[in-house]
Amino acid sequence: MRVALLTREYPPEVYGGAGVHVEYLARELRRLVDVEVHCFGKPRSEGGVTAHVADAQLLETGANAALLTMSTDLSIAAATGDADLVHSHTWYANLAGHVSKLLHDVPHVVTTHSLEPLRPWKAEQLGGGYALSSFCERTAIEGADAVIAVSAGMADDVLRCYPSIDAARLQVVHNGIDTDEYRPTSDRTVLEEHDIDLDRPLVIFVGRITRQKGLPYLLRAAHRFDSDAQLLVLASAADTPEIADEVEEEISALQEEREGVHWIRRMVPKPELIQLFSAATVFVCPSIYEPMGIVNLEAMACETAVVATRTGGIPEVVADGESGILVPIDPDPADPYGAPRDPAAFAGAFADAVNTLVCDPARSTAMGVAGRKRAVEHFSWTAIAERTRALYASLL
Repeated sequence: MRVALLTREYPPEVYGGAGVHVEYLARELRRLVDVEVHCFGKPRSEGGVTAHVADAQLLETGANAALLTMSTDLSIAAATGDADLVHSHTWYANLAGHVSKLLHDVPHVVTTHSLEPLRPWKAEQLGGGYALSSFCERTAIEGADAVIAVSAGMADDVLRCYPSIDAARLQVVHNGIDTDEYRPTSDRTVLEEHDIDLDRPLVIFVGRITRQKGLPYLLRAAHRFDSDAQLLVLASAADTPEIADEVEEEISALQEEREGVHWIRRMVPKPELIQLFSAATVFVCPSIYEPMGIVNLEAMACETAVVATRTGGIPEVVADGESGILVPIDPDPADPYGAPRDPAAFAGAFADAVNTLVCDPARSTAMGVAGRKRAVEHFSWTAIAERTRALYASLL
């Protein structure tokens, strides 16, 4: 069986959970089937991996980003003729999968890591391109031979957003974690480099600067964190100048008010990230939309307690009261982003949950230990690859 994995992100150009998913899925699938990867970006040196770029004329004319994506997808589709099956990830590669299916008469599997109808804030980022990204996703999902959701919550969202899909074509296969790679470490070199006090509690956020991740709510909550707590924000790649400015202002205000507020404005290498997870008292995930939240698994595997929003697939990862604390969110039905009806109440509840663990180190430690145990027992990439291969076999 020869499978083509189609993705925007692939190492070393990985910036989100979907890219992490494809990286590890490809590694494990190679033990089971013949895998080729088609991705976006610069040429890769890894065997069996081909990178594609947008049409040169479109690039020269400064075309809309969604058009550039679609032209890259056509390049990918032209290169998948040897595959028995194509498997696309995110709207960026969905059109490549759909065109490959039609062009080469092969099954197309779609993994849904998020859904465009539930991310209306992307209209700020893409303009008219949001209609194109939505078209690519809808066409591919509705035409796919099988759809994988990375959580049960995600599966519900798929059926709600695309009711024409036969539920029999939809299967839940969770994201996973490599618990041999993501594990606690006592190395604190990177903390010392950033002047983080090793003797004070540390709260850490890791994510992109986008409406989805809820960073502004966390920054408001941080005004109420216990006075001894430090906050480390690892955030870059803002979707729009507006949210970039909002986060800049919030962090500046926090830094004027309290000590121990740190901001790393870049993606840190994995060994450094593991150090930071391992040193943290609490990892926070204030997302207002999160189909799965693989970063929660990364923190749990490093024995770090989690405080996260009770939304999407997060409750399937973080066991409330066992490996962390889940904060309810009451979405405003009139808000297209799914923002909380009462932002101040949501931020306050988040602060209370963080303080509960910051002020009770023994409980935080116990939740961290339970979190790693849960990651090891329930989210193995080996099992995920085996389930994915079985799905492939059922379509051939």
